[in-house]
Amino acid sequence: MIVLFVDHASGLGGAERSLLLLLAHLDRAVVQPELATVGGPVADAAVALGVPVHHVAMPRLRRSATVGVDVWHGANALADVALRRGARLIHANTVRAALYSALAARIAGIPWLWHMRDFWLSETEPSHGGLDGMLKRLLGRSALRVVANSRAVAAHLPTASTVIHNGIDLATFDPSQEGCAFRQQWAIPPDAPLVGMVGRLRPWKGQDQFLRMGAWIAARRPDVRFVIVGGNPLHEEANRYTKELRRLAESVGLRDRLTFTGQLDDVRPALAAMQLMVHAGQPEPFGLVTVEAMAMAKPVVAFRHGATPELIEDGISGLLAAPNDGGALARHVLALLNDDAQRERLGRAARARAERYFDIERTVREMEALYPQILEKKQ
Repeated sequence: MIVLFVDHASGLGGAERSLLLLLAHLDRAVVQPELATVGGPVADAAVALGVPVHHVAMPRLRRSATVGVDVWHGANALADVALRRGARLIHANTVRAALYSALAARIAGIPWLWHMRDFWLSETEPSHGGLDGMLKRLLGRSALRVVANSRAVAAHLPTASTVIHNGIDLATFDPSQEGCAFRQQWAIPPDAPLVGMVGRLRPWKGQDQFLRMGAWIAARRPDVRFVIVGGNPLHEEANRYTKELRRLAESVGLRDRLTFTGQLDDVRPALAAMQLMVHAGQPEPFGLVTVEAMAMAKPVVAFRHGATPELIEDGISGLLAAPNDGGALARHVLALLNDDAQRERLGRAARARAERYFDIERTVREMEALYPQILEKKQ
């Protein structure tokens, strides 16, 4: 069965990384995946996996003066690919891809699945609630099945959805991996406790909160070092934000205790070098890097919001603070830095939880089971 996956992103975010993992692990005897996308790193990665790629323009729709024309042309191009390749199902990854896919599926006369991996803009900016609410309802009614990557995402959808958590390839995460080479590369003392944060440099990710927390901890534990892993060099807002973060680090006295690595193709060496990881941002629709840290047996300290409580059991496989309570977040981090036994216990439990719930093979089997159900429903 050929399934045409559709993704609109030009860069590699969490939703795209999760999609690529799904494509890599699908049983090709059951599903033959093909990908329609705009090009760029997502297309390149899919080609490397041996997945046929079709380039289709899917311009941004919000604030576009040509939205109707763009959707019509993009949807017709998708429908043409689906019909030409004999696809039996369209699998749309997140929101913009879903808008194009809904019309494409109608033109082609085939069913489509909406895989929602993000929060809508209206969930952080309520002024957009009217339009977003209408689109949610239209897409939910049009799709034969809606899949959410977390209960937190599903809670914002007006249509009943199936929750299938994202997974990672656990075989590629070794908790015994040493972090010495990473520390040497970035001139981090080999015996210094290291607290890290991993994610794209965007204001909503909370790196500024991390720096303020770091200043509070450094005043009590001068031996602790901090690292921020991530970047977004093609995004102008991210470049401005990076400069703001460097100024903030200077002003709170962390300049000599903090390392910015920029974007890393492989975050596992960085995770291996850390004593623990912090997520200090706004609510996440899932939080792939949190699961990656757990797979490396690193405890994660985070806010209790978004999908994070679905990933971490507070006090068992990590520590959670009340939403936006930076003081509680800092106290949790300091407590773990001061208690090696608790830190190691939480890390072991985190790895066990990742193995039980967030293995990509589990994600794939659950997804593969949905496709025949959708085709039967269409008939």
